[in-house]
Formats: sequence, structure tokens, C-alpha cells
Amino acid sequence: MNDQSIGTATGATIRVFIALAPPDHAKDELARQLRPALDTYPLLRWNRIEDWHITLAFLGELPVTAVPPLHGALAGIAATRRPLELALRGAGHFDERVLWSGIEGDLEGLRLLTSEVRAAVEDCGIPYVDRPLRPHLTLARARRGDASSVTALAADLADFSGRGWPTERLHLVGSNFGRGPGPIRYRDIESWPFRKR
Repeated sequence: MNDQSIGTATGATIRVFIALAPPDHAKDELARQLRPALDTYPLLRWNRIEDWHITLAFLGELPVTAVPPLHGALAGIAATRRPLELALRGAGHFDERVLWSGIEGDLEGLRLLTSEVRAAVEDCGIPYVDRPLRPHLTLARARRGDASSVTALAADLADFSGRGWPTERLHLVGSNFGRGPGPIRYRDIESWPFRKR
């Protein structure tokens, strides 16, 4: 995907974030662990496995014209950084409504990468809300009136321990795709490989 495919009409916007994505084998490992929960907790709204990501900076709704300056900055960061060793581990929830899997491994390296990414966003003149980094993969959200599923499932997954993996690419992601009553769809605007070891 490139900037032409995200639209260039005057006033066009796109919701943007910068993220890391676990490799397929790591996502498959967690998905196998979650499979029984799909039937046990039918009221949860599950994120698609292909959309699982670790958000480093959420930029919100931007004019599409604000996106191209990010390319060079993020490409430069990826080209100078070695892959991080991370793993999916355990689970928890935000406000009893959002189920997530935790991240372990080189968390100090992850914090440094996040700081570098956020500084690049600021250097590009893009305002955003600078929230503390809480590394996680969002897995599911509770529907209104379902106050127990997320907390129960987080407890069930507390002992999950996935195999470690190296980060492969830095992703600039758009999430304006499939807007409407259905689930949000994410798609890479661009991604850049980290420097080889």
C-alpha cells in the first residue's frame, strides 16, 4: 500500500498508528491457546489475528497529506535499529472491557524504540497524545452488559507463555478501512525492516 491508495482528496483523513507485529508463528501459538475461549465467551468481540500488533504511537485521525513525511523518519529508525527479542506472555484487562496479552523480553529496548519513534513524529510536526507505553496485544473487547467475560478469560490466560521472537519490521498502519458497523480493519501504509544482526 502507498500514499496514493489511502486517498488524496482534499480533506481526506486516515487514522494512523506506528506498531510492531508478532510473526505468524507467535500469533498462531496464542490463537491455539484462545481457541476454546471463542465458544466459551461468545459475547466478546474478537480482534482478527492478522490485526494483532503492539502500538508504539497512536497518532489518531490525520490528513492524508501528513502521512508522507513520516516515511523517511521511520525508515531511518528501522535501518539503524537491531531487532528486539520479545515474547507474548500472560494476559490482563483494561477496565474489565478490553482483553490483552502481555509482552515480555527486551522491554528496555522497546521503550527506547518507542521514544525514538515518538520523537520522529514530533519532528514531523504531527501532534498526538503522548500516553505511557503499556506493551500489549489487544485480543478482544466486551460487549455492553458483559462484565465478566474479560476478567475471567484474563485469569484463564495468566499462565500463557509464548516462545520468543525477533521483531522484523516497523509498521506505519492505517485503520480507516472498513469503517461502518463492522469491525475496524488495519492495513500497512508502509513497513521497514530492522537492521540485520
